[in-house]
Amino acid sequence: MNPNNDKIEYLLRLADSALIQGQRLCEWCGHAPALEEELALMNVGLDLVGQARNWYEYAVELLDDGRDADDLAFRRDERAFRNLLLVEQPNGDYAVTITKQFLYDAWHFHVLAALTRSSDERIAGIAAKGLKEVTYHLRRSGEWVERLGDGTEKSHQRMLVAIPQLWRFTVELTDSDEIEQRLAAEGVAPNPAEIASAWKSKVADIFASATLPVPQPAVNFYLSGRRGVHTEHLGILLAEMQFLQRAYPDATW
Repeated sequence: MNPNNDKIEYLLRLADSALIQGQRLCEWCGHAPALEEELALMNVGLDLVGQARNWYEYAVELLDDGRDADDLAFRRDERAFRNLLLVEQPNGDYAVTITKQFLYDAWHFHVLAALTRSSDERIAGIAAKGLKEVTYHLRRSGEWVERLGDGTEKSHQRMLVAIPQLWRFTVELTDSDEIEQRLAAEGVAPNPAEIASAWKSKVADIFASATLPVPQPAVNFYLSGRRGVHTEHLGILLAEMQFLQRAYPDATW
């Protein structure tokens, strides 16, 4: 049994969530509502893919089983992924995309900020580097939530439709399991309760500014990204994202 199993599992959660959210954003390439937004979305997506690689590279060192970062990204099946259910949801319209990005950013920012104080120096270093990017991500998505929520009647209605579509998946942003609790006790991961509180506060502040109601707290249900029990959307996403590596293993340019 690998003594680093808890840490590996946690690294995969961070990496998988960043990778899948980055992949979703890159699906907007050629379809964004404005050129400036397309460039912004691609930049955020690439930031997240880069962060995912950093987490994967640390994970493969701890796994020490011959795999590399690309193997973890492109050669694992759906049930082996540990990403948040939120990030695998389809982009929908721009209100859905922005709402999803903000809900994720508000969680991601506080996680990385806390991880800069991790007792694991490698994790702290990766988090500090990513935090610089995610600070911008959160500012951008928060401003867009305010702009759409407190904008035109149509944009406000779109946000009122988008939020309930995604809200049930936020349960994973405020919940935790034994792995995260053990790592928090060791000083490796942040206190889950503190992250949940910070996330709720940020969402409440931005939604209030955007004249949007905050729904009742989401409750647990049978799906769980932590356990690899995903929605039907992840398998379709992976089929596209992993096609080249699956069809032509070890291909080189």
